[in-house]
Amino acid sequence: MILIFMFISTLQVVILKWIDPLTSAVILQRQISSIFSSKKVISFDWYNYDKINAKFALAVIAAEDQNFPFHSGFDLEQIERAIKERKERGRLRGASTITQQVAKNLFLWEDQSFIRKGFEAYYTILIEAFWGKKRILEIYMNIAETGNNIFGIGNAAKIYFHKTPSKLTSEESALIASILPNPLRFSVTNPSNYTRKRQQWILNQMGSLGGASYIKKL
Repeated sequence: MILIFMFISTLQVVILKWIDPLTSAVILQRQISSIFSSKKVISFDWYNYDKINAKFALAVIAAEDQNFPFHSGFDLEQIERAIKERKERGRLRGASTITQQVAKNLFLWEDQSFIRKGFEAYYTILIEAFWGKKRILEIYMNIAETGNNIFGIGNAAKIYFHKTPSKLTSEESALIASILPNPLRFSVTNPSNYTRKRQQWILNQMGSLGGASYIKKL
């Protein structure tokens, strides 16, 4: 059974290196849940990497995973900081990389159990082994939840700013990226003071990282 699972999961990842996913595990779960509620789930419209403004790609990295070009799926520095913060302040903060988030959203169920975390780590290793950084980021930007039951940068750009992802400005990109930690709590259309402060922080980080040249490292 273990060998069969390893074969199927590896085949999944290898195929998705070249074939764009039609949906994600998280979207499927939400769509099933929506059958029993009035909530509408807006699945992603796929946009290739070169059809998404580099400013948004940079904003996502600045907001979520600044070591993304350099780590191999796990940011040990951020994990260490999260553990230290937990011990000192009793506060638990996320330390998931973009690759881990792709693994979770694309293949797994919404849960915080150790079992799911184990599968997440396994898929993270596979993704880093078979995909390049651009492919990982491309899929992340297309399947990430960018609002309450809104998925993908294509829908976010259209719904919030009435444009395609290639036309997003730095400010718009940073605002969308600012809600990614919790798109069910934070809003692009009605941003709180915290969201606006985070947007400005992301813009500053985008500049500190070196702008568009940082993306060329992928």
